Amino acid sequence: MKRHDLSPWTIAFLALLALLFAAFLFYPVSFMLRRAFGAEGEFTLKYFVILLESPLQRQAIFNSCALATLTVIFCSLLVFPLAHLLTRWSFTGRSLLTSLLLVPMIMPPFVGAIGLKQLLARYGSLNLGLIKLGLMDAAHPVDWLGAGGFWGIVILQVMNLYPILFLNVSAAMANVDPTLRESAANLGASGWRLFRTVTLPLIAPGWFAGAIIVWIWAFTDLGTPLITGFNRVVPVQIFDAVNDLNTNPQGYALVLFVLLLTVTLFVTSKRILAGRSHATIARGHTAGAEQKASPRQTVLLWAVGLVVIGFALTPHVSVIMASFAGRWFFSVLPNSFTTANYGEVFGHGLTGSSIRNSLFYSSVSALIDLVLGVLIAWLLTRKKLPFAGVLDALAMLPLALPGLVLAFGYFAGFDVNEKLHPLLDGMLDPRTNPTFLLIVSYSVRRLPYIVRSAYAGFQQTSVVLEEASANLGASPLRTLRRITLPLVAANLVAGCILTFSFAMLEVSDSLILAQRDQFFPITKQIWQLMGRIDPSAPFIASALGVVGMAILTASLLIAGKLMGKKMGQLFRA
Repeated sequence: MKRHDLSPWTIAFLALLALLFAAFLFYPVSFMLRRAFGAEGEFTLKYFVILLESPLQRQAIFNSCALATLTVIFCSLLVFPLAHLLTRWSFTGRSLLTSLLLVPMIMPPFVGAIGLKQLLARYGSLNLGLIKLGLMDAAHPVDWLGAGGFWGIVILQVMNLYPILFLNVSAAMANVDPTLRESAANLGASGWRLFRTVTLPLIAPGWFAGAIIVWIWAFTDLGTPLITGFNRVVPVQIFDAVNDLNTNPQGYALVLFVLLLTVTLFVTSKRILAGRSHATIARGHTAGAEQKASPRQTVLLWAVGLVVIGFALTPHVSVIMASFAGRWFFSVLPNSFTTANYGEVFGHGLTGSSIRNSLFYSSVSALIDLVLGVLIAWLLTRKKLPFAGVLDALAMLPLALPGLVLAFGYFAGFDVNEKLHPLLDGMLDPRTNPTFLLIVSYSVRRLPYIVRSAYAGFQQTSVVLEEASANLGASPLRTLRRITLPLVAANLVAGCILTFSFAMLEVSDSLILAQRDQFFPITKQIWQLMGRIDPSAPFIASALGVVGMAILTASLLIAGKLMGKKMGQLFRA
């Protein structure tokens, strides 16, 4: 492939990119590092010692690790059989069933927690239904959520995050060479031994890549513990620390702990996956792995899939029902139904403005990511850069930075912007106006999605057409605009839609950075509504969640249509 020389425009863009990374990635991280190890130029580890000596913080760290680990374990137990069945058997409607299994991604656990509380509370719908049937003692209802909501969070995380692991594991299983399994079977291996000795080592990279993302996602989830009231987890402790940044440096120490943990996991996964070879025969030889299912087997496969989908969508159904509830108290189903909750959502000033705010923040952040992502991917695939590996690593770095950490860094680092320059006052201070920082935080965290989408598109596009355009006198930018971009348009649209849709329901950044109600996005407004005494507030919050869910559903359907099975590549560490 012919590569172009560096031009002044390329150098200028790289300089601008370096400035952006320095200001909005390295500066907040370095600011937290300085504060975590002491202020005013001192260096001390006392804050970490205090952190580890605190029973509350130790309990929070243990709970968060337990939540994340149990989420990965239960997701794996659910995903391995599903992926095995859907990759080994060919049956009517398999593509539709696979798509339906991804539906739980349309709503974050933050919103699902509202529905799950209504269903699984001590006197929620499930217990009340069992009491009415005489299957439970009304004086001693079962605590399904358990341990103050611990198991409820695990259930929600599994329901929401298993599709990410499913995308990776099913893709890995589909690429396993069937002759390897046949050879092992001819030598006497079968069942569990065949899976453990042949299949599992071959799909380990795909599972591990998805498991790391699921673990980090579950560990750093802020919204679900807040809604369920389970405060003894690391994200909630960091959220509470925002209120006393200047008086209690332990918040910085806790954030640095999370940062080191997630980066270590990310780097470890990269090293493990890069250091092991799991090559199999080309994909064209894997077609024989599929077996044609009989009508009875097809019914059974659909039944298994629908049970999983029904279980995973239970919170969604509950939220939708709550959004139409006029009153829902001590009853299995709502006492009355109304559309007034949606009237409040679109008619009330604050809830209506939260929808407009989220649409604005997400659209602008997606546009920024589209421009930056296309140019970064183009440089990596079409230019001979001296530090291409560094640029690629920087573009992927936000995957290892949880939104919780980045938002805390922005709030802490730019809360003192009057020391930087008076002109920046009101623009970078989240207490005054978080608009700029919300857009930047959304953009930074979702940039890898666009880069991965564009990079894959450029790799699949022949450079011959670009060389012909250059030979005819077209500039590199004109060639990019007229030749290359139209060829990779599907990849770019899919990546842009994903960036927009996930920003719409971003939780950590929104809850931490949005401090004034006129700037609240959807997720912050939902949390605010759930904290009100007004009995109708949870129903209005549910209606607002359904609106966000509808937007995200449409976005994911379009992205899935454009990217197909390649969509799973966007969720790999």
